Amino acid sequence: MKKYMVLYHAPADAFDGMADMTDEQKMEGMKPWMEWQAKVGDALIDFGSPLMMGRAIAPDGSHEPSKKEVAGYSIIQTGSIDEAQDLLKDHPHLAWTGGCRIEVHEMAPMM
Repeated sequence: MKKYMVLYHAPADAFDGMADMTDEQKMEGMKPWMEWQAKVGDALIDFGSPLMMGRAIAPDGSHEPSKKEVAGYSIIQTGSIDEAQDLLKDHPHLAWTGGCRIEVHEMAPMM
């Protein structure tokens, strides 16, 4: 079995308004994610988390805000990238807001 890093991308303004949401609204918004988690089952080895406030760091140590719009990650484990892609069909992130997309990358073993 191989591990795959799933990167969730979203426009920077996708998080606007989330700070004003009630806990109940946030829980309601997570229901599709919990349904996806149940569907994927044991193939999901790290549910992940949202990512915010990214920085692009230069070789000289300087930095600037990241422009990559990475909004979160998960890690799944399956037999092939095609199987990983099948697990991501109809993922709730893709229906969240306009401009959302998902990338999946095989995580190569270090040795």
